[in-house]
Amino acid sequence: MNTPTLETERLILRKFTENDLKAMYLIYSDKEVNRFLPWFPVKSMEEMWKLFEERYMAQYTRPQAYAYAVCLKKDHIPVGYIHVDVEEPYDFGYGLRKEFWHQGIMTEAAIAVTEQLKKDGIPYITATHDRNNPRSGGVMKRIGMEYQYSYEEQWRPKDILVTFRMYQLNFDGQEDRVCKKYWDGSEVHFIEADI
Repeated sequence: MNTPTLETERLILRKFTENDLKAMYLIYSDKEVNRFLPWFPVKSMEEMWKLFEERYMAQYTRPQAYAYAVCLKKDHIPVGYIHVDVEEPYDFGYGLRKEFWHQGIMTEAAIAVTEQLKKDGIPYITATHDRNNPRSGGVMKRIGMEYQYSYEEQWRPKDILVTFRMYQLNFDGQEDRVCKKYWDGSEVHFIEADI
């Protein structure tokens, strides 16, 4: 089953639906929330609909997909999202409306999703964050991910040079495995000693 619904103490994680477009717009249109993400904030409901179709409806047609709306149990309205690619490098990404920052919501949601991934046989996950956004790295650390290396990338479509930190969490016991995709794909890569 793709994108199985998950429940935590405070949250419901489920598929996005057409009824969520207004809530999604609040997440994807906010400049601060999207500051460290590769895409520009959406500017209209028309753009939001297109993103919903491309990023979520397309995912939900696949046999295996992890594209979650992060909802508070009290009203089931999405306040954030988590997605995980089901192909290498099993990229793990997330976003959260800023009025819900610093409450442990994303960590709580991410723990639930990683438990599901492990149960479903996903071997590992990777996640990257802009070095200028260490709070995102804090979520990665709190769910057990470990820093592996840093690399530079010219980010599209924003066309800015970003230094990323790559984290990884192995589920299948291969503790020495390190995904080298980003390392190999960047001319500038290095290991920071003070992470």
